[in-house]
Amino acid sequence: MLIDHNIQGFLDELASQSSTPGGGSVAALSAALGTALISMVCRLTLGKKGYESVEENIAEILAETENIREEFVKLIDLDAEAFGAIMEAYKLPKETEEEKNIRLEAIQASTRKATQIPMRVIELSVKMLSLAQEAGEIGNKNVVSDIGVAGAMLNAAVDSAWYNVEINLSGINDKHFFEEISERGELLLDEAEELYENVMEIADSRIG
Repeated sequence: MLIDHNIQGFLDELASQSSTPGGGSVAALSAALGTALISMVCRLTLGKKGYESVEENIAEILAETENIREEFVKLIDLDAEAFGAIMEAYKLPKETEEEKNIRLEAIQASTRKATQIPMRVIELSVKMLSLAQEAGEIGNKNVVSDIGVAGAMLNAAVDSAWYNVEINLSGINDKHFFEEISERGELLLDEAEELYENVMEIADSRIG
């Protein structure tokens, strides 16, 4: 599994001729890194003098970020597996009409799944941007720069995952699925952009 690699091992595999891991796994990793930074800010706020009044809120944010970080880690591998499933579907025989139909359905099914994984990365990243905003507003001012970095990583995850959604959608024949994902994606991108700008403004204002 990709998550069992150390950093150097993951980077070496990423840089290799293998098509996996690729951009989708990197998007999930970026989201996990941003989420971990929010957790760090929470832990460096809890128990600190002057932040007693926000401890309950910070503890709730911490619990949620830790749960979602675990999901991001799983998505790193799931994205690579989904791409592998598409490649296997393309290798299916196509001599007869029945084989062609089976192959086409396998390609479509695996591509739909491969589209849903980066969409999940986007959805969760938007949620984490919201929590980054909250933690940035009330968390330990001494580590607010890390909230800025968290926002940047999560925003990168959104943009990166959307590229994977788009390229997978280009191979989808299901018009309803295509339109549903496209519309949902555009709404999430708009929400992510607004939240990212808010996080950056908070970080900049509290650093100064």
